[in-house]
Amino acid sequence: MRVLIVEDEHVLADTIAEGLREEAMAVDVVYDGDEALELTSYNEYDVVVLDRDLPAVHGDEVCRELVGRRGPGRILMLTASGDVEDRVAGLSLGADDYLPKPFVFSELVARVRALARRSGPPVPPVLERRGIRLDPHRRRVARDGRELRLTNKEFTVLEELLRAEGGVVSAERLLERGWDEHIDPFSNIVRVTMATLRRKLGEPPVIETVTGSGYRLEA
Repeated sequence: MRVLIVEDEHVLADTIAEGLREEAMAVDVVYDGDEALELTSYNEYDVVVLDRDLPAVHGDEVCRELVGRRGPGRILMLTASGDVEDRVAGLSLGADDYLPKPFVFSELVARVRALARRSGPPVPPVLERRGIRLDPHRRRVARDGRELRLTNKEFTVLEELLRAEGGVVSAERLLERGWDEHIDPFSNIVRVTMATLRRKLGEPPVIETVTGSGYRLEA
């Protein structure tokens, strides 16, 4: 899952980002509306956590622009005001959800996950294939009943492979979904992560390398 945080309070933005990364999400952070519009023009996000009260380009304008592009991402709007009128105004702009500050972080996580589920095609709550059982909500994965301890990146890569239902997932796609914009696009991090994931999944091997295309879970 990839998330963009748009918040001009730097400490709050960085704190949210760090917390979401602990939840195995790939997170980018910007501190104004101009940067948000630039990043969303070439990156695909499942959820944009958008502060409404941004300087310069107001959060309302950012929301209108993102909604007008009709991308797949969902918008969770944040504001210091919890008045009903403000919530109605924010939702009328096209935001998918609205959370007043201050908020409980666990609620923010739950809302981000709920919006992410709506940003793509429906998927079952638990993903299963070749004896692998992955529960995205509980962050648990097992193979043939044996629970596995995966890093956040390994978990994300395996989740993407399971979601593809046997289809090929490119290394570029895995890099986009599991890492933020600061990762070197020429890095071999996907290959390294795939090697450790294969080792943890054990025998028989289930992840196939499709030369020149990417990876897939064997049928």
